[in-house]
Amino acid sequence: MKDSARGLLLVTSGIFVLSFDGLLVRLAQADGWSIVFWRGLLMFLALGVFSLSAKSRASIMKHSLISAGSALLLAFTSIFFVLAVIHTTIANVVVVLSTAPLFAALFTRFFLRERVALHTWLAIGAAALGIVIVFAGTFTPTDLAGNGYALLSSAAVGANLTLLRRHPAIDRMPLIALGGLAGALIALPNAQPFGLGATSYWALAVMGLVQMPLATLMINNATRYLPSAEVALFYLLESVLGSLWAWYFLHETPASATLYGGALVIATLVVHAGLTLRPRAALPA
Repeated sequence: MKDSARGLLLVTSGIFVLSFDGLLVRLAQADGWSIVFWRGLLMFLALGVFSLSAKSRASIMKHSLISAGSALLLAFTSIFFVLAVIHTTIANVVVVLSTAPLFAALFTRFFLRERVALHTWLAIGAAALGIVIVFAGTFTPTDLAGNGYALLSSAAVGANLTLLRRHPAIDRMPLIALGGLAGALIALPNAQPFGLGATSYWALAVMGLVQMPLATLMINNATRYLPSAEVALFYLLESVLGSLWAWYFLHETPASATLYGGALVIATLVVHAGLTLRPRAALPA
């Protein structure tokens, strides 16, 4: 129970912090590639200094291929998310991101051969229904590119959580730092990092130095204690919170369906968290 409770606290806190991501991307008022560059570079600077210990270097060297794979998946998650928010509404992005548990469950089942609990499958279905209720009718043909980017970001999230679940002993912090650096290097050829306004740099600083490193660190560490499908399930909560921040700060008034669908998502997560708190066997190191 202790490990499950720790995992739930980490992932819930991480998703809450992460839910401001779409809002901060909008407030940055910059092109997508410049946002990816600065938030990736700042994440690297924020966490890189803590990733230089002998223990961290040994962890990366011992699992070099896995570390590189995770860093690239983190970079792709960031790139596709930012491009999605630039090309479509926050509501569209977060509803597509709610498919992350499906990707994580499928990857867990077919690549790790790890059994996915029935109550997790049921929770995924119920929460996804809530998201459908919340965002019913919001998609239009003009959102196709943004929706596609969001789906790629969701797949990268599920793949990375599954990879980290398979290797719980790897130090997460240097992976996040390397993921930020990889994203910045990929974005640099298309970015205009020094042509932004002062407001943009403030939003990027909050995003890159505080919000993204903290959220990613907590979510990735939750995979030490919970299966990747259960961690990814909490991205459904981001769908509700992200839309609420857009409503409050950007005046995107939610429809009445948002209240009903959001209530279903939250109720599902509460019930699922209670079931998850049952004792489970510890993972091997």
